Amino acid sequence: MVKKLIDKLEADTRLSKEEWVCVFDDYSDDDRAYAAEKARAVAHKYFGNKIYIRGIVEFSNVCKNDCYYCGIRCSNSNAQRYRLDDDDILLCCDEGYEYGFRTFVLQSGEDYSAYPASRMAELVKRIKSAHPDCAVTLSLGEMEYEDLKLMRQAGADRYLLRHETATKEHYEKLHPAKMSFEHRMECLENLKALGYQTGAGMMIGAPFQTNEYLANDMLFLREFEPHMIGTGPFLPHKDTPFKDMPKGSYELTLFVLSLCRLMLPRVLLPATTALGTISPQGREQGVLSGANVIMPNLSPAQVRKKYMLYDGKICTEDSSDECRHCLTARMKRIGYEIEVSRGDYK
Repeated sequence: MVKKLIDKLEADTRLSKEEWVCVFDDYSDDDRAYAAEKARAVAHKYFGNKIYIRGIVEFSNVCKNDCYYCGIRCSNSNAQRYRLDDDDILLCCDEGYEYGFRTFVLQSGEDYSAYPASRMAELVKRIKSAHPDCAVTLSLGEMEYEDLKLMRQAGADRYLLRHETATKEHYEKLHPAKMSFEHRMECLENLKALGYQTGAGMMIGAPFQTNEYLANDMLFLREFEPHMIGTGPFLPHKDTPFKDMPKGSYELTLFVLSLCRLMLPRVLLPATTALGTISPQGREQGVLSGANVIMPNLSPAQVRKKYMLYDGKICTEDSSDECRHCLTARMKRIGYEIEVSRGDYK
């Protein structure tokens, strides 16, 4: 039954909610392998054996929010807080350019008192001036329309904002009351309206997630049609209320990647760091399940261990150069090549 639904998804790029629930309720390892084979073929049709790389600069781990799953939540008094200045951020991009990166992802907690939209807009302009052939992606959390517009007008190309869950009831179990499911969704709509290449996504195996909730996520993604989908397994952090919650399923994460590829064939689909953290071959298996993007870390070595959203995060000690060469070798072993380009959605 599940194979027939996978075939239907490949042909029609959509399933009903009932069909999605059936897929998640009843899939087997054989079904997952079947979906991965089809997803690889679809990814190869649109991207060949090329893997896009994006260099992440985690420039601040200060955050005003208190999300129950996140290691940099504002109430975590054990977090060693830091902020990079603009010159340090630009230096990370300069070094990344030398290693072949043509997209830079500026990521932080929601730290708008130190990094308002006006400052970020000027930083985007500096990066684009130094590297006009590069894309700038922002991942700064929820922002208001005018702030997003200012940074878009400055030249920002993309914005990553995981929706986390498309079910309001579930969202409210993951976030404090002052955070709004409606505002998160409004931000995503604003990003697309402003012309950003927009990324959404969810955690697989997040606390309280059900197969019905996951079905809602797939329905939302199909309707919203993001340009990117960032999805990885839930991994707990020792200083959060969810510290004793079980990790998300590695196998289910790979399955969801394959299903996303079949549902949205041209989508930019990362094999996330969380996937590489939960399994040593996670990113390779993500690529073999239909992913076509990997996002190595360009942050200064002295701050990498401080940007700890979950426990055990990989690649906190490698230099940017070492990380780039390691990924090149890893991809070559499974028959893929790193593509030196912006890697835009087409």
